[in-house]
Amino acid sequence: MENLKEIDYVTKSTLPNGLRIVTERIESVKSISVGIWVKTGSRNETAKQAGITHFLEHMLFKGTDKRTAFDIAQSMESVGGYLNAFTSSEYTCYYARCVDDQLGRALDVLSDMVLNPIFPEEEIEKEKKVVVEEMKMYRDSPDDYLFEEFTTKLFEGHPLGRPVIGFEDTVNAFNREDLYQYMSDRYRPDNLLIAIAGNVEHEEVVKVVSEYFADLEAKTTDKTIQPMTEFKPEKLKLTKAIEQTHYVMGRRGLHFDHEDKYLLLLANTVLGGGMSSRLHQNVREKYGYCYSIQAFNQSYSDAGIWGVYVGTDQEYVDHVHELVVAELDKISTELIPEKEFEEAKSQLKGKLLLSQENTSNRMMRLAKSEMYFERFITLDELEENIDSVKAEDVLEFAKNFFDQTHFMDAVLTPEE
Repeated sequence: MENLKEIDYVTKSTLPNGLRIVTERIESVKSISVGIWVKTGSRNETAKQAGITHFLEHMLFKGTDKRTAFDIAQSMESVGGYLNAFTSSEYTCYYARCVDDQLGRALDVLSDMVLNPIFPEEEIEKEKKVVVEEMKMYRDSPDDYLFEEFTTKLFEGHPLGRPVIGFEDTVNAFNREDLYQYMSDRYRPDNLLIAIAGNVEHEEVVKVVSEYFADLEAKTTDKTIQPMTEFKPEKLKLTKAIEQTHYVMGRRGLHFDHEDKYLLLLANTVLGGGMSSRLHQNVREKYGYCYSIQAFNQSYSDAGIWGVYVGTDQEYVDHVHELVVAELDKISTELIPEKEFEEAKSQLKGKLLLSQENTSNRMMRLAKSEMYFERFITLDELEENIDSVKAEDVLEFAKNFFDQTHFMDAVLTPEE
C-alpha cells in the first residue's frame, strides 16, 4: 500500500459566510477531538473589557435555549468523552473529545453553546465570584504571580501586558448586554474556525457543520493589531509571604512567523530543554541552587516572550543571575559543539513527534497552523526547517538576541 504523506489526510473547506473547517483524518484511532476556535483573546479587549473574553468562555457553559448547565456538562461525559475550553491572549477554544461515532453529538453541543447562550443573570453574578476566586488562586501561586507582573511590565501600555483573566473591577462590572455585544463583534463566521482531528470524513464534517453555521450572517471582524509599545528594560522587585525566592530574567521574543524562530527554538533547547540542558546542569546539578529552572518561549502574532525562570533561595539569587548570564554569553560567543547541537535537533524533533500521539494535540496543531499561517504546517516541514539550521546561524543570532541590554529582571522574595 502506498504511504501517504501527512498532508494527504488534512482537508480544508470554507463556507460561503467565511467560516473555515479543517480536518485531519487519523484512521488508526477510534476517537475524535473537536474544537470551535474563535480568533479573539485578551488583546482584542478595551481596557474596560479586560477579562471579558475569558469570562465569556466561562458563561458559555451556563446554559442555552435548550440545555441547562448540567445538560452541557453531562452531554459528553455520559458517552465517555469530555468538554472543556480555554482562553489565551489571541484565541479562545471550546473543545470536546469523544469516540468517533459521537461526532454529531459533539458538534451539536459545542455549536449550541457558541450560537445560543442565554447568560442567566444569576449565573453571571455567581460566575463573577468564581472568576475572582480564580484570580486569587493565581495570585497565591508565586510563579504565576511573578510571571503576570513580569509580562505586565514587559508589554507595559499594551493589551498583551494585561492578564487574560482581567481584573476584579472590570469583571464585576460585566452584564448580559456586554457579553452579547462582545460576541456580536468577535464571534463572526470569518473569525471562527472548526478543527477536528481523528477518525472522521471531511465531507461528513462539512455537512454537519453547515447545518449549524451556514445561516450565520457574513460580517467582517475588525482584525486591527495594536501597534507594539516601546520596551524599557528595568528591574522589578516584589515581595510576598512565601518561603522561596522566584526569579525571572527575560525579554520580548519572536512572533510566530519570524524568520529566526527555528534558531531560537534550538538555542532554547540547548539552554533549557530538560535535565541535560546547560542551565539545568550548571545551576541545579553543579551547585544545587534550585529545584526548578527552565527556559520558556512564547510566540504571538506580532511579538513574543523569551526568558529563564528559577525558584531558589534569596541568598543565591545574585549567583544564579551570574550563572544564567554566563550561559547566555557562552552561547553568544562560542559555537555549539556538533554533538550537542545534533542532540538538540533530535530532542526538538522528538518532542514534536511525541506531542502528536493524541488527537487533542493534533487538533490544536491543526487549528493554530490555520490561524497563524492559513495553511497546514506538516511535521516533515518542521523537521526540514530544524535540520537546515547550522550552528553558525545560531551563534550569529545569539550575539544580538541574548545581548543583556534587551533583558529585564523580576524577582519575588519572601517578606521580611
